[in-house]
Amino acid sequence: MVQAQPYRATALIVEDDALQREMLCLLLEESGYQVIQCESAEAAERVLDKNASALCLMLTDVQLAGRMNGVELAHVAKDRNPKLDVVVTSGRPLAQALPDGAKFWAKPWAPLDVLREAEIAQLN
Repeated sequence: MVQAQPYRATALIVEDDALQREMLCLLLEESGYQVIQCESAEAAERVLDKNASALCLMLTDVQLAGRMNGVELAHVAKDRNPKLDVVVTSGRPLAQALPDGAKFWAKPWAPLDVLREAEIAQLN
């Protein structure tokens, strides 16, 4: 008899700083999330093309490797999945408007903020 695997929420982490990306992934994995990680918006866009409806949370920095920034990626993500919980972070004020429903977190943020957002995303 094959036992069904319990549902695990999936998060997409988009961060070009390897240490920050690993810390975010570890926090979410310890919270029961399945995590997909990317260092560029272009790589994240390919994930969104295939799996947008399966994601419940995306955390992205504004400054990323590649041509597209995190705010532009947030618009792509919300277009692909309007219910997706999107958080954009930066150490600087935003120069572009976020899509409706996306959140901005100024750096530095606390790990507890990530855990709280992970809970919220699973409820939506």
